[in-house]
Amino acid sequence: ETHSQSKHAMDERRIVLLGKRSDGKSSAGNLILGEQVFGSKCSPNSQTQKCYLNTKSINKKLITVIDTPGFFDTSLTSEELNSEILRCVTECAPGLHAFVIVLKVGRYTKHDIETVKKITESFGEDALRYAVVLFTFGDQLTEGQTIEDFVKQSTELQQLVNKCGGRVHVTDNKYWNGQQDEHRSNRVQVEKLLNTIEEMVRENGGKCYTNEMLRLVEKGIHKECKALCEEGKEESDNMVREKAKPRVHSNLLAKLVGTGTGALTGAFLGLEAGALISVSVPECTPIILGTSSCSLYVINRNVP
Repeated sequence: ETHSQSKHAMDERRIVLLGKRSDGKSSAGNLILGEQVFGSKCSPNSQTQKCYLNTKSINKKLITVIDTPGFFDTSLTSEELNSEILRCVTECAPGLHAFVIVLKVGRYTKHDIETVKKITESFGEDALRYAVVLFTFGDQLTEGQTIEDFVKQSTELQQLVNKCGGRVHVTDNKYWNGQQDEHRSNRVQVEKLLNTIEEMVRENGGKCYTNEMLRLVEKGIHKECKALCEEGKEESDNMVREKAKPRVHSNLLAKLVGTGTGALTGAFLGLEAGALISVSVPECTPIILGTSSCSLYVINRNVP
C-alpha cells in the first residue's frame, strides 16, 4: 500500500462515514458539519440509499463528509450497492483522510455482533490506520458509563476499536446538544473527533489514504476533465471536475458489471481479496485494484 500527498492536504479533509443504514450515519454527518445537510428521519425511505457529500469550512479547514449507503447491510441489491461504492470511490479520489465507522450504542444482538465482525474483517490493516469508531445514540449509555466502558463489554467491539488504534468517540443527536458534561456533549465530542482525525493525519505523515483503485479513478477523472476542456467551454476547474465524475462512475460501473460487492468493498478498504475481474480498460497493462498484495485485477481483453 502506498499513499499520496493530497494537493490540499494541509487545508482539506475528506471523511467517509461507513456503517449500517439504521445506525445514525446521516445524523453523525450533520453533527460534524454543524448543520442539517443529510437526511436523518427515522423512515426507511429517508435513510441513506445513495452516496451524498457536503463540504463546510471548519477551523480554517475544508471538511468534506461523504455519507454512504449501508455497505454492510443487505437492504440494497448488489447492483445498487456496487453503483454507490463506485460513487463513493469517485468522490474520494485521489484519497481520503478518515474512515469513520458509525455504530449504535445499545443492546447488541447476534446480528449486530456479526455486523461488527464483518466490518472488522472488511478492512485491510493499512486502511485501519485511517479509521476511527464513532458511536451514536449515546443516551443509551447508563449513568456514569463512558463509551470506553461500553466497548469493554463486547469482545468484538473491543477488537474493532483496538484495530482502529483505540480511536473511539460517541454522540447523541437527540439529547446531547446542550449538555455541559464533556462525556455527553455533542460539541465536545465532535471537537474531539476532528482532533483525532488531525492526529491521524499527522501520524500518517500528512498523507491521505489511497490505493490503486482510487488512483485509477483519479486518472479517469483527469482524462475526462481534459476531454471536457477540449470542448471549449469556459468553466472553473471544480465545475469541470464535477462534470467528469459521473462519466467516470458510469464507465467503471459498465466495466465491472457482475462483480461481487465484497470484491469492490475489499478493494476500496484495502483488503486482500482473492477475486479476479476481467473487464476492458484503455490501458495495455493489468491494473491492480486494492492493496499491492491484493489479487483483484482489471485486465484489458481488447489488447491483441
